[in-house]
Amino acid sequence: MRKTAGGIDRNGLRTWVEVSREAVARNYRLFRSLISKETALMAVVKSNAYGHGLADFSEEISKLGADFIGVDSILEALALRRGGIGSPILVLGYTLPERINGAAEARISVAVSNFEHLKALPRGGGRPLGVHLKVDTGMHRQGFFLKDAPAVVLFFKKNRDRVSLEGLFTHFAAAKNPAFPDYTKQQIAEFKKWQTLLRREGFSFKSHAAATAGTLLFPESHFDMVRIGIGLYGLWPDCELSAYFGDKIQLRPALSWRSVVSEVKELPRGSKVGYDCAETLTRDSVVAVSPVGYWHGYPRALSGIAHTLVRGRRARVLGRVSMDMISIDVTDIPLVRVGEAVTLVGRDGRQEISATELSDLCNTSSYELITRINPLIKRIYI
Repeated sequence: MRKTAGGIDRNGLRTWVEVSREAVARNYRLFRSLISKETALMAVVKSNAYGHGLADFSEEISKLGADFIGVDSILEALALRRGGIGSPILVLGYTLPERINGAAEARISVAVSNFEHLKALPRGGGRPLGVHLKVDTGMHRQGFFLKDAPAVVLFFKKNRDRVSLEGLFTHFAAAKNPAFPDYTKQQIAEFKKWQTLLRREGFSFKSHAAATAGTLLFPESHFDMVRIGIGLYGLWPDCELSAYFGDKIQLRPALSWRSVVSEVKELPRGSKVGYDCAETLTRDSVVAVSPVGYWHGYPRALSGIAHTLVRGRRARVLGRVSMDMISIDVTDIPLVRVGEAVTLVGRDGRQEISATELSDLCNTSSYELITRINPLIKRIYI
């Protein structure tokens, strides 16, 4: 079998994602080192583990010792239970009322952020449901306000037999930028009011507020647990945060996305390339085709501006990104052949195409870029 740029066999795949176990472990250990031994770590694996493969990543991070798993939906949570993940799981997103009883039976905790949802929790019998109460301290997206506290307290006291207040959490709106800490500090202060109020009423629960950025910048927000998402995958929440820490904290990207060369042709200067004749060649060129496109998650916005890597050298995308194909300029890379590896995201030799580089080119975030990699593409852990 021919080896890819990542050093593993293609296994008959035209495009695939490689995930480095070593990088995942390194990132995990880094965040563990930033929190106290008493602080739990929730690994956030929502949205197909940020494109890294829900089941495989959850298994990997559980082996490393993650205390909690955070998912977006009950479907993700149930898939993990079926796959043998026994760790505590919290559904961070909205859970439909008809799914609540199933969550309780599978020992899956759910987030509740409004009274309509609270009133829809299971009635009588069965296993008590673990609830993490989401409070709005300034994000103004989901969560109860402090004025709602008396009614919330009354509900949990009246329904102790069927619901358990397992956690209290919030989400920071602007923790990514170290130049503007005041708003996050205001949110922390508001969150502490909730903690004091609920503890005064006799409740015992796990408090969590900090995600990746909050964990890095606001140690006072670690509380009982931190929620680490993007950082576990080796990516920074924001370029300002990366610049702020410089070499003090080094994350290692775990994901590489690769394809192959499926065709090579020589074209004379003046030839039109792609749909709408979007690009006119300014020199005699050698053009390679790779069978990956926007259906696979490679953004159409990268048409004509992004680079790939072939044999460790940069090869620009020519013309339009199609649904299932891209054309790349390999004129300056000698003797490129069908079957060779094309790196879309990741490292090949000394060169690297980062998720941040591509997301900047199409005016989006690295979060969006990697979570949109088609989940049908095979993830290979190496």
